[in-house]
Amino acid sequence: MVRHITRLIIAVVVFASPIVAISQHESHSDEHHEEVVNAQGDQHHGISHENDHETSHEDAHHDSHHQDDEHGHIEKFVAGDFIMHHIADANEIHFFGDVSVPLPMIIYVESKGLDVFMSSDFHSEHGAHGGHGPAYATGPSTGVEYTKDENGISAKDHGEEVAIWDISITKSVFGMLMILTTLILILRSAAKSYARRPGQAPTGLANVLEPLILFVRDDIAYPIIGKHKADKFVPFLLTTFFFIVGCNLLGLIPFAGGFNITGTMGVTIVLATLVFIITSINGNKHYWGHLVSPPGVPFLVKFIVVPIELFGIILKPTVLMIRLTANMSAGHIIILSFVSLVFIFNNSYGAAGGAGIGVFSTLFMIFMYFLELLVAFLQAYVFTLLAAIYFSEATQEPHH
Repeated sequence: MVRHITRLIIAVVVFASPIVAISQHESHSDEHHEEVVNAQGDQHHGISHENDHETSHEDAHHDSHHQDDEHGHIEKFVAGDFIMHHIADANEIHFFGDVSVPLPMIIYVESKGLDVFMSSDFHSEHGAHGGHGPAYATGPSTGVEYTKDENGISAKDHGEEVAIWDISITKSVFGMLMILTTLILILRSAAKSYARRPGQAPTGLANVLEPLILFVRDDIAYPIIGKHKADKFVPFLLTTFFFIVGCNLLGLIPFAGGFNITGTMGVTIVLATLVFIITSINGNKHYWGHLVSPPGVPFLVKFIVVPIELFGIILKPTVLMIRLTANMSAGHIIILSFVSLVFIFNNSYGAAGGAGIGVFSTLFMIFMYFLELLVAFLQAYVFTLLAAIYFSEATQEPHH
């Protein structure tokens, strides 16, 4: 019975998803079209009181063509813009439709002071919230005029550009803080469970986390770094592993804001920088000696080898950063690409075409979703493994 119900639910999801997506897209386009028509109707009404009947007729004819152009522009779907809008960082958490949660804007204006306000204070030229065009807001403390567009946030004071420091809480920052808070609560709870039951088998949450903790310690840290040296690196490796897994899994929760934390360059730069700092601080004499003056290499050749070795110090964490960012963003891009197919076929062949390709797209998205669950853990494992290898290279003793 349960098996048949499960099959029914899957079938409903597969066939209903593209239809719902198309209807929401058309409803959103119709709302914009209605706003354009109303705005142009009001404008034409004002003009008709000031001009004769012939002029009004010409204006109405011109507005009708302008209306068609606007409507055609609204109907146009650009897959690249759609995908980048969903994987990029933002100053709000968008769930679905017009449902979103604004985040705090924290901007320091040089020589003026600090402005703190919500991202919902940004309005377009017509006073509406959201949208993809430029939005404007006024600083509550400094009176500076802020402009937010695809290039970021800029500020003007009495028409002159002013320098700003944008330290706002973005979607990725909010998600990162949420994951860190959750990890602190979960891991502290597991630690207290072990303290209450010393020498006994773990229960509850500790029983779920123990295999992962032992995997990072016994299968990554100890074999690669060495048991006698790995203990001081295990806390960092465990924190990194669980943080990346948590961020990746958060991005896979449907209608939870579309987080792409580890696909954000700023987050992976910090992780890679921490690996670089820890590796450099713990590097022993043998490690730095091989980099600065490789033994057994002719003196003149060292002028070629040493710069390459020193460049490798920077290259290793850079590769860590790019690998994690690219792999996590790629999964989101693939899923959103198949979502885009529904709208592309809907615009080209009508609702029937969109619904038809939607069945295929939904099936593939389900497959990709489960594949991304595997990738979420795999990328955390790869990052932790490579970090452990770099720590091992920095702390290994010379072989005689």
